[in-house]
Amino acid sequence: MSKTALVTGASSGLGQEFARLFAADGTDLVLVARRRERLDALARELRDARKVSVHVIAADLAVADEVERVVREVQALPLEIEFLVNNAGLGNVGPFAASPLGRQMVMVDVNVRALVRLTHAFLPGMLTRGRGRVLNIGSTAGLQPGPFDAVYYATKAFVNSFTEALSYELKGTGVTATVSLPGATATEFPSVGGGGDTRLFRSGVMSPTEVARDAYRAMQRGTPFVVHGWKNRALALSVRLGPRSVVRAIAGAMNKPAG
Repeated sequence: MSKTALVTGASSGLGQEFARLFAADGTDLVLVARRRERLDALARELRDARKVSVHVIAADLAVADEVERVVREVQALPLEIEFLVNNAGLGNVGPFAASPLGRQMVMVDVNVRALVRLTHAFLPGMLTRGRGRVLNIGSTAGLQPGPFDAVYYATKAFVNSFTEALSYELKGTGVTATVSLPGATATEFPSVGGGGDTRLFRSGVMSPTEVARDAYRAMQRGTPFVVHGWKNRALALSVRLGPRSVVRAIAGAMNKPAG
C-alpha cells in the first residue's frame, strides 16, 4: 500500500506547500480545508504534475461534527495514513475582552481540539504498523504570552508542549512527532486574523515555501522541535533568557498596529 499524508489547512499557505512537498516525493494525499474549489485546483495540479492519488475533503475543523466526518471519511478510504500534518489554524488580533467570544472559541476548536482529535484518530494505526510521522504546526508565539492575541498565543503554547511530550512518549516506536515553530510568515493568516498591519508582520516575514521545506525535513528526520530562521531562533533564545515582564511588553507592542 502506498504512503499517504493527511494535510489540514491545505487550501493555501503552508498547507499547500506541504502538499507539494509530499507529492514531489511520490506520497499520496488527503487534503482537508474549508474551500473546496481551492482543494480541487490543488488536487488537479498534483495529480497532473506528480501522478499521485489525491483525495479532497472540504470541512470546517471548527465544527466538532465536521472533524468527526473527516475521521470517518478517511478511515473508510482504502489507504493508511503514514504522515499527519496538523496545519490548520487561525488567530485574532485585538484585546481579549473586546473580541467576540465566538471567534476566540473557534481558535481553540481549530488550533487545539481538532489537532488533538485527528492525532488521536490516526496515531494508533501508525503505532500498530511501527512507522509514521506527525507534524504539528506550533509557533514561536507559543514560547511567550501574547497580549492582544492572547488566545492564539495560548493555543500555540499547547501545541508546542503537547507535541514535545508526544515525541518523548513515541521513542522507540518507529513513529515520531515534530512541532514546527514558524514566526511571522507570508501567508493569508495575518489578513484573516487581523494581524497584517501589526509591527510583528511589518518587521519582516519568512516565505511559506522556506518554512514548509524546513519543517518537512525536520519531520522526515523525526526531530522533535524546529524553529525556523535565525531571527526566530534568536527570539526563542531571548524569550527563554529575558525577564517575563520584558517579554510580555515586547510581545504586546509587536501585536499593535505599526505606524
